[in-house]
Amino acid sequence: MSPQSDPGAPSRPADHIDSTEPEAGDASIAQPKLGFVGWLRFGWRQLTSMRTALLLLLLLAIAAVPGSLVPQRSSDPNGVTQYFDKNPELAPILDGFQMFDVYTSAWFSAIYLLLFVSLIGCIIPRTKHHFEALRARPPRTPVRLSRLAGHTERALPEGETAAAAIDSAAKQLRQSGYRVERYELRGEPSVSAERGYLRETGNLVFHTALVGVLVAVGFGGGFGFSGQRVIVEGQTFVNTLAAYDSFNPGRFFTDTRLTPYGLTLENLDAVYETRNQDAIGQPIDFTAHVTVQGQGGDPEDRTVKVNEPLYTHGTDVYLLGNGYAPTITVKNADGEVVFTDAVPFLPQDANLTSIGVVKVTDGMPEQLGMLGFFYPTQHELTSGAYTSSYPDLILPVLTLNVYAGDLGIDEGTPTSVYTLDPSTMEQLNGGKTGVDSIELKPGQTAELPNGLGTVTFEDVTPGAAPAVDVDDDADAAASESRNYSQSVSRFASFDIHHDPTQMWVLAFAALILGGLLVSLFVPRRRMWVKAVSKPDGSVVLEYAALARGDDPGLEDAVTGFADKHAGPADADETADAPEKSST
Repeated sequence: MSPQSDPGAPSRPADHIDSTEPEAGDASIAQPKLGFVGWLRFGWRQLTSMRTALLLLLLLAIAAVPGSLVPQRSSDPNGVTQYFDKNPELAPILDGFQMFDVYTSAWFSAIYLLLFVSLIGCIIPRTKHHFEALRARPPRTPVRLSRLAGHTERALPEGETAAAAIDSAAKQLRQSGYRVERYELRGEPSVSAERGYLRETGNLVFHTALVGVLVAVGFGGGFGFSGQRVIVEGQTFVNTLAAYDSFNPGRFFTDTRLTPYGLTLENLDAVYETRNQDAIGQPIDFTAHVTVQGQGGDPEDRTVKVNEPLYTHGTDVYLLGNGYAPTITVKNADGEVVFTDAVPFLPQDANLTSIGVVKVTDGMPEQLGMLGFFYPTQHELTSGAYTSSYPDLILPVLTLNVYAGDLGIDEGTPTSVYTLDPSTMEQLNGGKTGVDSIELKPGQTAELPNGLGTVTFEDVTPGAAPAVDVDDDADAAASESRNYSQSVSRFASFDIHHDPTQMWVLAFAALILGGLLVSLFVPRRRMWVKAVSKPDGSVVLEYAALARGDDPGLEDAVTGFADKHAGPADADETADAPEKSST
């Protein structure tokens, strides 16, 4: 019987599974049951493994994709409303899966929290193990260094003892950043050295900073806010809760966190392509010139660009979009002004063909609603419909369809200023009424249907001439050659964002990058130098090293240190050295 099957063999315990004959009918090995606590321990180990953390990080990135495919209530509530209008069957299904609230949904939060727990559970034991390794002595020198990578031998320098050679090797290794420890086995002195613990330190910094980012983003979302406001040239926005068009606070936000300041849009400069015939009218640059004034402070002239937000009073101000805001004045039959304002018209295409709504609630026999179309550069299609052929003010035209009736605002039901519900109103012109739509150029006035009064498209150009009646053919013809470059006000849409943890996120992101670079480029190495006595009585110095992971420069590092410590190898030694077998 061989030692492997002999129960009495000293190399194998008597009760070893291979040392006993299996009973008849027992073809499998009975494993112990884990039990409830065992399963909990097993689940915790699986959750806190690095493989699970990476998988959860990938799932988090995938889970964030729907947030960019469908509008979110937190950032685009109007877009969500439009999505429901355009997709009445699909939208409720998506809403059931919280697709319009992705980043606050139960499933996204579950992945987020599991990743958070997984990272913490992975970092804590690794940090403990790393600190223990830093305090531990370098490992003992292996007996056979010839089995390790980069093994090389050098003759003991003439006139130097083995102990002195090992001492000098330890000194040079320490100067190179190694932690060293002297050992002696069977009268052969050696030094064991290791370096590269900074690699694991960088790895831990990377994962710890990743947890820091998760915590900072969570706190920033809870205590921050984002709001949107449309500002027409010449108007001022004051940073108060009631001044926002839409406002999305964090879970722990209070209005006391709003820093009072004023933001005035002086003017908006738009530059369009005019030379490249294949890209005529494409936007090149938008610049909003604003004035910022804090409480008790002096006004400051600042600018906001699409990719250059303005940081002021703890908030980031982003330029989202822009368009035209024609100034419209409505008078009743007695000549009294019942409405005058610059009305933002929402762009519908790249050439800024825009739609806007005017609501006259008082001063008329009944409420009036006007659905307007604005064309910066009017162009008539073969069908007779109008469109804009260029986004700048070359030939601006405003058309209005007038509705009379109930605007639906007396009951207290909130309605959007950009929409008009004509279901409870009578259309007075345009469409199938047989009455032409009102058509105006800047500075012109037209009669409202049924003698209700007049409507004027104001010319806001400094020093502009008074409004003219469109029935005056001579004045209308003269207006064709006018320069309309400043005749219509523009508006800018701003997103105002406050994140109290913004600098923390930046700091953690920098630590993530630094930790990643350190963990990638700092090699983890162990190196040994040993004085070995040969059978002929001579003493040689053996050098070898071991790397944790892939280290293509390991052998060169060993050879370089050997050359530095004991000098280059002799040509005869190199020729007589046995060739290493390759696997």
